[in-house]
Amino acid sequence: MSLYRPLTLAAALALLAGCATIPKPLEGTYTDVSTTSAQQGGAGGTRVRWGGEIIKTEPGPQQTCFYLLSRPLDSQARPQAGNAGENQGRFVACRDGFYDPEVFVRGRELTVTGTLHGTVSQKVGEFDYAYPRVEADVVYLWPKRPIVVDYPPGFYDPFWGPGFGPYWGGPWGPGYWGGPRRVIIVRPPPPAPK
Repeated sequence: MSLYRPLTLAAALALLAGCATIPKPLEGTYTDVSTTSAQQGGAGGTRVRWGGEIIKTEPGPQQTCFYLLSRPLDSQARPQAGNAGENQGRFVACRDGFYDPEVFVRGRELTVTGTLHGTVSQKVGEFDYAYPRVEADVVYLWPKRPIVVDYPPGFYDPFWGPGFGPYWGGPWGPGYWGGPRRVIIVRPPPPAPK
């Protein structure tokens, strides 16, 4: 029986290492208030952790404001990717200091923590939209997500086909890696609005 104890401990440690964790600056307990309910008012002073996709970044003389398309957060407090997360409206988060709009560009994912402080009205097309405003104490820019393309088994690629690829042949024989080929593509940021 004592032989299984180290194996069980090793398996438990491996499982814990694989668990998703929230980045330290985003940790804490926050009120579960949606952007839609915050638009109606009455949630002023509430501490929230919200995230989404940047629509635009506006630096001012004292602070920078980020206009975001709100998305639900996953277990790491990261906004869920594009179509995976439902649209939850929009909000604006403002933080003291200068944040470069060439770094905080449209389409990047951001999670903020802070206090709700009323709404800001701005036009979205011809519509007056009330953005719930967060006075942010943390602005967390997530790294870009890679795009993963899996080729089906047997797919012929003229650049990496038989005899040409770096993993074809060698001491391990043809198809060293086995299985389908995987290509990871980092997508460029979306074009700036006109």
